[in-house]
Amino acid sequence: MRRKFFAPLAIALFSIAAILCFSSVTLIASPTPPKPNSNSAEIRGVWLTNIDSDVLFKRDRLSQAIQTLHQLNFNTIYPTIWNWGYTLYPSSVAANTIGRSLDPTPGLQGRDILQEIIQQGHQQNAFQGDRQRMGVIPWFEFGFMAPADSQLAKRHPQWLTRRRNNQEIWLEGKHKRVWLNPFHPEVQQFIQSLILEVVTKYDIDGIQFDDHFGLPSEFGYDPFTVNLYQQEHQGKKPPIDSQDSEWLRWRADKITTFLKQVFQAVKQQKLNCIISIAPNPQRVSYDLFLADWADWDRQGLVEELVLQVYRNDLKVFLSELQYPEVQAARKHIPVGIGILSGLKGKYVPWGQIQNQVQVARRHNFAGVSFFFYETLWNLAKESPKKRQLGFQKIFSLPVNRPNTLVGWQPEKLARNAL
Repeated sequence: MRRKFFAPLAIALFSIAAILCFSSVTLIASPTPPKPNSNSAEIRGVWLTNIDSDVLFKRDRLSQAIQTLHQLNFNTIYPTIWNWGYTLYPSSVAANTIGRSLDPTPGLQGRDILQEIIQQGHQQNAFQGDRQRMGVIPWFEFGFMAPADSQLAKRHPQWLTRRRNNQEIWLEGKHKRVWLNPFHPEVQQFIQSLILEVVTKYDIDGIQFDDHFGLPSEFGYDPFTVNLYQQEHQGKKPPIDSQDSEWLRWRADKITTFLKQVFQAVKQQKLNCIISIAPNPQRVSYDLFLADWADWDRQGLVEELVLQVYRNDLKVFLSELQYPEVQAARKHIPVGIGILSGLKGKYVPWGQIQNQVQVARRHNFAGVSFFFYETLWNLAKESPKKRQLGFQKIFSLPVNRPNTLVGWQPEKLARNAL
């Protein structure tokens, strides 16, 4: 494995005590597998990443993984396609902008893993009969983030934003990152071109963004952004305090405006391509990453929400489902719960996973998705067979994934559930 850090958990390292709450595990006895809710549709997803996982690097390994997920009645795959400053599919946009059309990892050369996933995920499975195909929703994992030493950063230094002290480097664990300026029109054009390339070139079911479709709130003090702010504030410079409420709102609104532009461009190309968002809780996404997903939802820019609730304590896990913005979203779009199935160095016991699925179902959420594939059964203390049997019991029968574009309606909230 060539990489050691999980980009989707950047927020954890950014504010680990406040966010992950990895305290003592609280488990509830579950003598029987959690029952699916009464909806005929349920998100049963998993994220595929190229970090601490080899699943994408060999054709036969990827094929076997998808086949196993089919057999266990998973119905949604979220594969990373934009990571570490490279695309994981052959991209003419990346070739023109970065100088490489594909991530240089040897296992990806001569392949198009996104097309492989689509072909295998969409094909009918004889075991499951004539049900709806498995959804493939590529994930723009890095968003506006890039490695500091990437060709993207070296070729386009004018695209990078800064802190107030003029520093561009943002440490993600031991990794040095930089952030593309989401307010810069050239950056916006590049990111939107990548998105539209995927939407128009591939038979995908949607696209997914997370908090990295934002910006750490201490950034935005680069000359371009400062000048833009001054133009709209009678020459006044941005506040010194990066958490100033007006300064937070101004930057977050700019990002929202760009998402609206992306949403409209995607829909012009492919109306049935859904926009899926997989953020951390709102207070983290907004205060720390300027990603105001609650406002995105209010403006109709989100068609599926998969909330990252990576918690050990079941009471804390449940409390994250109770926030008003979560409840507001689930009244009109499918809201699934992102569950941590483990990390390379962080074992999550099967009982915890089962309990969290049970809680999500008991409170009538639209489904679950697991971060990440390798920890479903390969990186675990239980045997792969035992973990797979557990998922087989949880997902005992195949179901379609919910989709508002094909008539899905939110189920009535359970009385006194929350």
